[in-house]
Amino acid sequence: MSAPLLACESLSVAYGKIDAVRGVTLEVREGQVVTIVGPNGAGKTTLLSALMGLLPIAGRVSYFGVRAARQPSVEDLVRQRIGLIPEKRELFSTLSVEDNVRLGAFDRWRCGERDGAQTLEGVFSLFPRLRERRTQQAGTLSGGERQMLAMGRALMGKPRLLMMDEPSLGLAPLIIAEVFRIIESLRERGVSVLLVEQNARAAIRVADYGYVMEAGAFVLQGPAADLAKNDRVVEAYLGVARAADQEGLG
Repeated sequence: MSAPLLACESLSVAYGKIDAVRGVTLEVREGQVVTIVGPNGAGKTTLLSALMGLLPIAGRVSYFGVRAARQPSVEDLVRQRIGLIPEKRELFSTLSVEDNVRLGAFDRWRCGERDGAQTLEGVFSLFPRLRERRTQQAGTLSGGERQMLAMGRALMGKPRLLMMDEPSLGLAPLIIAEVFRIIESLRERGVSVLLVEQNARAAIRVADYGYVMEAGAFVLQGPAADLAKNDRVVEAYLGVARAADQEGLG
């Protein structure tokens, strides 16, 4: 079996004396969608930020089978084809949709890769709505379109592993369904995904493997199909799903 694309062991993240993430062990393998679900404040976003080099960590982390001797920077990880779509999307609101998308390939262009036009066409094929709005300012897009733009920009970097933080946040049910269909299509295109989500029903449905995080630690983990039948998960995260969520994702 090949080495995981991402693996961490006994990973912890602290804000001063406060342990936000405690002793987490996780792995993402090629071709997988792996999700981390849990309540607000559980440490999910903190963990993702740390894995992307944005926060200092304690513990062992390996990327593509190579243990990191030091914590890599964001730039190091982007060059290794690891991408992050943050919860706030971080778009350039006064730039056009197309310019925002093209910026996702900047580091590859700087390293001498000149296939930006072809990659852009692939992104527009995946997100026809972005093609229709290519000259529109990003700040004028709807919430769902902004999420698609953030995903399209990340894909311009041709990631092997894409980390996504709350991609369904603030979106209408039908748009949530479309976003999760796109996540499934990424797996089919060879992009592995580490997905942080509060919408446990949608996340577990699309994932291969899942972790449940509470108070900075993983309290449950297993194949997504097993988590979907786990009494604790059903009671805490799946049994009270809104009817709107079921309508959008059913």
